[in-house]
Order: sequence, then C-alpha cells, then structure tokens
Amino acid sequence: MARIKMSVNAKKRRNKVFKLAKGYFGAKSKQFRAANEQVARSLRYAYIGRRLRKRDFRKLWIARINAAVRPYGLSYSRFINGLKLADVNVNRKILADLAVNDPAAFGKIVELAKSKLA
Repeated sequence: MARIKMSVNAKKRRNKVFKLAKGYFGAKSKQFRAANEQVARSLRYAYIGRRLRKRDFRKLWIARINAAVRPYGLSYSRFINGLKLADVNVNRKILADLAVNDPAAFGKIVELAKSKLA
C-alpha cells in the first residue's frame, strides 16, 4: 500500500494561496512558489496600507478645512485654536464634511471660533 504524504493538507494550503493570488499577472497566479511570495508581500502591503489610510484621510481633512477657512481670513491652526478656546469638540472629519456639504453651518462655526480669538 502506498504511503500518503500530506496530500490533503498541502493541497488545502496551496489552494488557499492560489485563491488569494487570483488575478495576479503571469506566474504569480499559476506557480505556487511565485504565488506564495507575492501573496506574502501583498498581505504586508495591505497591513501597512491600513495604517497609512488613517494618515492620508487626516491630511485630506486638514487640507479641506484649511481651504474652507481661508476666505474667512483665518489659517487652519488659528481656526483650530479658536475652536479649542470656544470649547467646540468637533473632529476634523466632521468639519471637513461640513465645509464641503454645508458651507452655511461651517461659516457659523468659523465665526464662533473667530469671536473667541479676538
């Protein structure tokens, strides 16, 4: 009787890797070694990307807020300082959303921050 060596488990492991490598170009989706290396690299990039996304969004919100407060004669840092002095606890995500979608409400917040600075 022939000895069976790891066939079910090895196949399961390979299939898991090939499923993750689906859509990769060339050998990276066909050959196990190339696919395994690329999947490991891709998972590392995904891990890093999940952390970078948070930084990128915060940068975007700050840029939008800065652009929205300039017509009121304020800079971003002075605006945030005014909000702190006025004891307004609104995060940057909400402020950026207001600046884009509801300029009237954002204008009131800017005036409140401006009044506390003066």
